Amino acid sequence: MATFICDRCGKCCRSFGAFITPERQLGERDYYCRYGITGEIFLVNVQPEYAGEIADAFDELTGAGQDASGRACIFLRENRKGRGYSCAVYPSRPSVCRDFLCYRMLIYLDASGELRGKVIGANDLRTKDAVLKEIWDEEISKLPRSDDSAWSGSVLKILASHGYRGEPVEG
Repeated sequence: MATFICDRCGKCCRSFGAFITPERQLGERDYYCRYGITGEIFLVNVQPEYAGEIADAFDELTGAGQDASGRACIFLRENRKGRGYSCAVYPSRPSVCRDFLCYRMLIYLDASGELRGKVIGANDLRTKDAVLKEIWDEEISKLPRSDDSAWSGSVLKILASHGYRGEPVEG
């Protein structure tokens, strides 16, 4: 199995913003937040370098009574160490963030070992490989989804029969 590696694109955090809402600031760096889908309350601790930014964003969010829908997670920050984004509460992020994987399988061309595609969500392939796309559309996208393990096994066999290697991803 492959290990999930975040590339810091920030797409997940931009969509989670409507669901993760800080409700109360406890101290300079501690906030109680609510996960809007389950109602779960969790505590986060902001990393020191982001404390001022997050406090300002929290004041703006609560002071204006803003609706959270359509906004990025308040803890998503542009990465100060290079391209991409960082999470201001990464060490204390909630379970929904810890468990989230934006792709579930990597697909390689077996002969070269070159990455040729990623399976996103339940059954969406991202690839620029026209042959792989055709295999996916003709053979894989139609597989029944009732048993995830059986589906993965079938996908791996189909890929192998066409010279590709799939690696399911774990968190």
